[in-house]
Amino acid sequence: MHQEERLRRLENESLYVIREAYRKFPRLALLWSMGKDSTVMLWLARKAFFGRVPFPVVHIDTSYKFPEMVKYRDEKAREWGLDFQLGSNAAALKAGMGPEKGRLQCCKALKTDGLKSYLAEKDYRAVFVAIRRDEEGSRGKERVFSPRDAQAKWDYREQPPELWNHYQTEAPPGSHIRVHPILHWTELDMWLYIKQENIPVLSLYFAKNGQRYRSVGCAPCTGATPSNASTIDEIIEELRTTQVSERAGRAQDHVGKYAMQKLREEGYM
Repeated sequence: MHQEERLRRLENESLYVIREAYRKFPRLALLWSMGKDSTVMLWLARKAFFGRVPFPVVHIDTSYKFPEMVKYRDEKAREWGLDFQLGSNAAALKAGMGPEKGRLQCCKALKTDGLKSYLAEKDYRAVFVAIRRDEEGSRGKERVFSPRDAQAKWDYREQPPELWNHYQTEAPPGSHIRVHPILHWTELDMWLYIKQENIPVLSLYFAKNGQRYRSVGCAPCTGATPSNASTIDEIIEELRTTQVSERAGRAQDHVGKYAMQKLREEGYM
């Protein structure tokens, strides 16, 4: 399939998912981490509604993000006229929770529990999340419309089939649906689309002093990878040949076998 045709098909499928979720769920939000994937998802949401995002855009703040991410977040939230909201686990932060307490413990407290409490407080019935199946093993088991129970837990063993674009849009009281509009994209697709649409992304993705970030998260837990790719075209060429995992620099992925799956079962993004 020709590159332009593939990107057009991917875009159309994602726009359909976004509009379908908006039609089905009156209480809906979009999670934005400022990384390339969630920024592309946000771009698609703007495109789906002609430049206006008709639902809140939420960042679950751990207080450990790169300064470049916070600056970018605040600039784009203003520029794009977003209904931007911040959530956090204030109690855990006040008690001193941080990466030194353990990578998984910190992720659970500041990300998973922060997200769960925020969704419960706001009573959102669905939330857009920018995950891709090719990014990490447990994400490959996800559905486009993925139910979470009343404790926001994910049962990957019992998931609804999605045949002919028929999605699960009913959630029992207290539960919610995670909606994944870019689940079917690849890392290379993301960068080809970023180039095509001229989407502004974080400077951290571009190489400096022989290193760049391919996946960004909390600064203490995110490492750079060797690279000289300092432009989008160079990143695209690098991705066509690299054997290095996209999340090789994410510390929580290397804590133990199935570490990310265990986190995600508990409600992690």
